[in-house]
Amino acid sequence: MKKIAVLSGALALMAGAALAGGMSAPQVEAEPIVVEDSASSSPALILPGLLLLGVLAASSSGT
Repeated sequence: MKKIAVLSGALALMAGAALAGGMSAPQVEAEPIVVEDSASSSPALILPGLLLLGVLAASSSGT
C-alpha cells in the first residue's frame, strides 16, 4: 500500500510539472519580401531569340 501511495504521489508531482508552462503567446511569422531585379534582357525573350537564330542558320545553310 505504501508503494502505491509513493508511486501515485510521484506521478502527481510529475504531471503538475509537465503542465506548469501554460500557454505561450502565438508567434507571428513575417511575410517574405520579394525584390525583383531589373535585368537588361527578359528571360522570356531569350528562348524565342535562340530559336529564331537556329531557324535562320538552318535555312541559310540548306540549299
